[in-house]
Amino acid sequence: MRRPQRPVTLLDRLRGWLEAPQPIERLELIRIVAPLVLLAFLSSRLIHADHWLSPIGFRVPYLGGHDWRQPLYLPAVSPKAAWLIAILTTLAGFSLSAGLFTRVAAGAFAFLLAYLALADRLEAFTVSKLGPMIALALCLSPAGARYGLDAWRRHRRHPEVPLPTHVPGGVIRYFQIFLAAMYSGAGIAKLRGDWLSGDVLWSHLHDNYQTAISWFLVRSVPGWAWQALQYLSLTFEVAAPLWFVLPWTRRPAVIVALSMHAMIGLMFGPVIWFALLMSTLLIGCYAPERWLLRAFRRGQED
Repeated sequence: MRRPQRPVTLLDRLRGWLEAPQPIERLELIRIVAPLVLLAFLSSRLIHADHWLSPIGFRVPYLGGHDWRQPLYLPAVSPKAAWLIAILTTLAGFSLSAGLFTRVAAGAFAFLLAYLALADRLEAFTVSKLGPMIALALCLSPAGARYGLDAWRRHRRHPEVPLPTHVPGGVIRYFQIFLAAMYSGAGIAKLRGDWLSGDVLWSHLHDNYQTAISWFLVRSVPGWAWQALQYLSLTFEVAAPLWFVLPWTRRPAVIVALSMHAMIGLMFGPVIWFALLMSTLLIGCYAPERWLLRAFRRGQED
């Protein structure tokens, strides 16, 4: 006599969602593009590594170790050590992007990015803080299993072994949950500010990050349109987990998010690296699967 099947619980559904295999292209897109964006963001500092990390340039002085404004202090290194750190960071980032010694490169890149963010806290922007997290996640994942030099070498040695097509779902879910939580947290913080009452977006266009495009748009687009865009971005961010979870709102949410980051990158100068990094994560996490397969596997046998 057959036992009655146990009813599927909410926990079972959640576990199935977390563990469902995902196309490897989602992970490899992040592995290829994200390190290049992070290096581009750091490039203006890395080319002046001695002035950035050594006593040659300006550094915030040590406050004695008992000041809440300086919970951690990393002393300056010698100019030679500063250049060595810059070279190693560059090599680790390019190696990770190329899929060469992927896991070692990702671990080294995460460590060096964390050091750079802590060594000069005045230069630690959002991209600086996201970089170590992304590199560490790639280090702990199967990144580099395909579309990289490591994968090419393995396939040359063992051509009979089929190339992997999927990765464990938890790897991609980590990035997906992070994105939704980051957007929602940013939106809630804006709600606690004056995004519902003030002309915040319009005023940002006049800041020192203003570009020629933002100058042109602020003179051409009526004020009510900026207010509408402000409310649209707020609505998207606060409820981002809902928009990305529901299948019928996921694609519009991706379009809205990519449009928002395109405007940020074009209108706010140096923030372009943040916009590119977030767009990379968005496409890797939520772009339709068939688009990624078409882009990566064109001319290859699955």
